[in-house]
Amino acid sequence: MKALKDLFLEELADMYDAEHRILKALPKLAKEATCEKLKNAFLSHLEETKGHINKLENVFATFDEKPAGKKCLATVGLLAEGDQIAADNKGEETINAALISAGQKVEHYEIASYGCLREWAGLLGKKDAVKELQKILDEEKAANETLVKLARSGSNQEALCAGNEKGSAIKGNGLASARGMRPTKSFRKPAATLV
Repeated sequence: MKALKDLFLEELADMYDAEHRILKALPKLAKEATCEKLKNAFLSHLEETKGHINKLENVFATFDEKPAGKKCLATVGLLAEGDQIAADNKGEETINAALISAGQKVEHYEIASYGCLREWAGLLGKKDAVKELQKILDEEKAANETLVKLARSGSNQEALCAGNEKGSAIKGNGLASARGMRPTKSFRKPAATLV
């Protein structure tokens, strides 16, 4: 019968593998970015990711375990999708918005995973592990917030205006919001009318 400690160590190994994969992916994302601030955000997170690996090794040590990775299928899939998004948008005005989307998908996965690991470490009475995992979680949340700010400060608007001759938001049909984030008019039927 599996115990919480077993589940914890399996998920820890999963994230150890994930961070190593992300470490390899971030330079590629930075290379594809045409926005200097986005490029710098990816490179900054690359340095944080190196620190995450060290922190995870410390967490393994609190359980008297040798650091080992277990293939993280979720990260493999998210990074493959990110590669495809980058390839599909290469040379387009949508590239930075696409890269931000790919990056946020990875960040959200990491936030969910580290949130669980931190809680489980607390239940298992491993205060030092909780501290290390909280540091990683805080950095992942900050990285996600950086991507949100970059999207809102221009990348989404740039993507919205792609292909528009005048380089301004599409007007007249209610598709462009003031900030370029979401359509102001939905052409979908409300959920209640679908029943």
